[in-house]
Amino acid sequence: SKIFLISTHCLLFFILPVTGQPAKSKRPKEPGENKIKPVNKKVKPKTPKTKEREFVDPSLKSQSILTQVMDKGHFQKLAATLSLAAGQSIELRCKGSNVTWNYPSYLDTFKDSRLSINQLDRYSQLILANSTAADTGEYTCWLQLCSGNKCRKDETKTGSTYIFFTDEEELFVPTPSYFEIVYLNPDKPAVIPCRVTTPSAKVTLHREFPAAEIETDGTDIIYDAKKGFVFQHPTSDHKGIVYCKAESQGAPQISIKYHLLYVEVPKGPPSTSIAVSSSRARGSNRVHVACTVLGEPDVDVNFRWQYPGQESGRPVIIQNFWRLINRGIGHTTRISKSVLLVEDFEDIDVGNYVCMAQNLQGETTVATKVELK
Repeated sequence: SKIFLISTHCLLFFILPVTGQPAKSKRPKEPGENKIKPVNKKVKPKTPKTKEREFVDPSLKSQSILTQVMDKGHFQKLAATLSLAAGQSIELRCKGSNVTWNYPSYLDTFKDSRLSINQLDRYSQLILANSTAADTGEYTCWLQLCSGNKCRKDETKTGSTYIFFTDEEELFVPTPSYFEIVYLNPDKPAVIPCRVTTPSAKVTLHREFPAAEIETDGTDIIYDAKKGFVFQHPTSDHKGIVYCKAESQGAPQISIKYHLLYVEVPKGPPSTSIAVSSSRARGSNRVHVACTVLGEPDVDVNFRWQYPGQESGRPVIIQNFWRLINRGIGHTTRISKSVLLVEDFEDIDVGNYVCMAQNLQGETTVATKVELK
């Protein structure tokens, strides 16, 4: 038995070197082979890929905070668009302890009771019951970062989705009016907002007079189901009354009409003038001072006044109003006016009347003096 064990040991001794020889012959050809394997090549690229994704496309992170609640407690991350049949209810959740929402503005305008928002400890909940075609639009949420009374939007933690609430009876998203004005500015795109509830619907743009279809070339005029028709470079040739036509599986449907007005007013602070009914007034006379601004039709103007009896609480009447005028060459201008009225002119009313008119581009101050005759 001793001889058998020894011979077996010897056999093993000789077999091991023989089976290992091919491996030895490969190592001299690839001396780095044994060093490469332990490093695990597959792990190396993962770290830089993750870092690159964070910096190049932060929206991937922001999308993750907005989810849709499905049946039986399941959750679904939302894509850029979502299509649901009108009549369905939807629940959205946004992660965070201080969340702000944005949704179709008419839900606020009409204080729609179908919409409810609840802020809980770890997330905010938006519920829209019995949806309609009019609910079609952008639904966005973001986390607020607050320090004391000041809050700002956390750009890295936001979520957004555009929801189409499809309705065969309402291919166009309903609007509160049957006629809208669209201003055509030469220096910015103009949008004819005939949005659809069904993204697959075929939509065309038509001029009312002379009756004709307006070609959508995909460059100067494009169609976006989320916005409507976009005129990239509006001109005075585009002015007039237009409407949209949509076709899906049923009969074609017509949108409301849109009046396109061409605007060409220089940008900048308000172009302001001031005029007084009388620069020398008698006692007990009525005196009115008018401050007038000519500007773009869709730009609001805010007025402020300084007048002699202001600090002592002298009662005056101030009225603000505006109207559109057509200059006869296809151009439209807005006249904004503020009128200050002094009912019974007295010594306390003698002095300078100062009007300050402000728009988004700046402020203009004008003044006039009224004396006692």
